[in-house]
Amino acid sequence: MSHSIHSDKVVALRWHDAPGYGHLDMVDQTRLPAVFEYLSYDSAAGVAEGIRSMVVRGAPAIGVAAAYGVALEALRLQSQTQEAFDAAMDIGFTVLAQSRPTAVNLFWALDRMQRCRAQHLSASPSQIAVVLLTEAKAIHEEDVYINKKMGEYGAALLSDGARVLTHCNAGALATAGHGTALGVIRSAVAVGKRISVIADETRPFLQGARLTAWEMVQEGIPVTLITDNMAGHLMAHGEVDAVIVGTDRVAANGDVANKIGTYMVAVLAARHGIPFYVACPLSTIDLSVASGDQIPIEERAASEVTGFRETQWAAAGVQVRNPSFDVTPAELVSAIITEKGIIHAPNFSKLSALFS
Repeated sequence: MSHSIHSDKVVALRWHDAPGYGHLDMVDQTRLPAVFEYLSYDSAAGVAEGIRSMVVRGAPAIGVAAAYGVALEALRLQSQTQEAFDAAMDIGFTVLAQSRPTAVNLFWALDRMQRCRAQHLSASPSQIAVVLLTEAKAIHEEDVYINKKMGEYGAALLSDGARVLTHCNAGALATAGHGTALGVIRSAVAVGKRISVIADETRPFLQGARLTAWEMVQEGIPVTLITDNMAGHLMAHGEVDAVIVGTDRVAANGDVANKIGTYMVAVLAARHGIPFYVACPLSTIDLSVASGDQIPIEERAASEVTGFRETQWAAAGVQVRNPSFDVTPAELVSAIITEKGIIHAPNFSKLSALFS
């Protein structure tokens, strides 16, 4: 019997139980909005490829997917000898860890699954598989709860009638449900505030145009799509009241790594006196990284910039740079919205206190 953990209108990941086994379904976000389709996964290598190819994306969703990837590998290997099981599980963890470098939730989830496994080393492979699946489901359910707590806190920052600009996609598709940045907007709407969204299209992968705009249309929340280079014009004409984005990693000093182009939006917001908010769970804050300078920035394929699928708009042979993320300095961040509350003007002491 299939088992869906969460039942919002948009569910990026869903687990299906089966006797002694099971599989993970993930919405293929590379085909949205033209095609809404779930792809099925049954191994760590499969999930890792889903993460690498951006079938699933968004730091919290990547973390949940990776946790299920570990559980799937344990289920797949549960009839092996202890020695073969342990060796293959080590490989599974490594393959998942190599799938994408910037999103810290990936490593947070894998570390949590590794610690769970270490607590049950004397158990049989089939027993460990059950324990790891239970832990993955817990991570999944916790993410939905955390997103809704962030939404409650963040909704207070938005005034009735606010026009909110967002960059990339930090909605239900980027999480286990509800969303981080879009979760704040959803929660504000749920308490009766009239909120409208301005979505940057977010070149080159068009997460804003393909995903954020699609999510808001599904929800019936007013949304206007703009190209990335229109944000300054709208801000200058008083058409933006707040900016909310998600993030893939926050450094200990409050620097924020998010989808490429976020830094430009933050600079423009500061220039026009518009608050710039970041919504993220504590699992996205990485106190082991002192500043944004130390966050690894993924460089993706040139083909994402030179065209899309069969359509090519750049000259053959042109050199391309395609960094997937940039870093917004902490001084440009008005507040970070977490499940423990709102951190205004984030810095090392304020972020460290969240974990004490």
